[in-house]
Amino acid sequence: MDAKQHSRREFFARTARGAGAAALGGAVWAYLVHGQAHATPFALRPPGAIPESDFLSTCIKCGQCVADCPYDTLRLADVAAPVPIGTPYFEPREVPCYMCPDVPCVRACPSGALDPGLANVEASEMGLAVLLDRENCLSYRGLRCEICHRECPVQDRAITIENHPRGLSRHALFVPIVHSDACTGCGVCENVCPLPEPAIKVLPRELAQARPAEHYDFGWQTETPITQEYEPAPAAPEASSEDLDAGLDYLNEEIPR
Repeated sequence: MDAKQHSRREFFARTARGAGAAALGGAVWAYLVHGQAHATPFALRPPGAIPESDFLSTCIKCGQCVADCPYDTLRLADVAAPVPIGTPYFEPREVPCYMCPDVPCVRACPSGALDPGLANVEASEMGLAVLLDRENCLSYRGLRCEICHRECPVQDRAITIENHPRGLSRHALFVPIVHSDACTGCGVCENVCPLPEPAIKVLPRELAQARPAEHYDFGWQTETPITQEYEPAPAAPEASSEDLDAGLDYLNEEIPR
């Protein structure tokens, strides 16, 4: 075999190896992208995000919502993120959503993945705060913590404080209660929790909340002819002081001493 033939054979061999490596790399990348398309549903999306299945098909991964976020809350997922590549998400423990009144991320979205009809940021449902660890929550252990309540942007609606006279400690407990109808999932409570690992965390609502029990009939919560016709028994009249004195005299006479 002369040098020219050897050179040609070596060229084709290298080309084949390169094509094989490229094909393998493409297969690996396709696997990663396919896996990311079905990634864990723990993603917290920007305010106004439409339902996740529609969001993934509508978001064009342009990053404009990320660029317009004034607090650097939002980030675009890379290949190592637990959400589909290129989609916007945020991690409350790092930087929560500070609920800008003008919602610049929504105004920046060109595709409709963030609902342009979101007029009030307090109506957004990015997730739902859940007190996951009561055993270590300082309020449940008897300390007057209440940081999550004090820092909540929707204070006294999304998180309220419930007073328990006694609990696991000798002190009265002032425990945080989350109300799903007002919680926006902004994550400020998770961000400010003073524990090394937050006792309260924001989860996507489909994970944090059960579906309504539509197959059960909560009759006492609805107006029906039966509930409308029901009238409680009239209250017994209060006893007068004369009636009480007469009763005591009767007992004194009947009970031997």
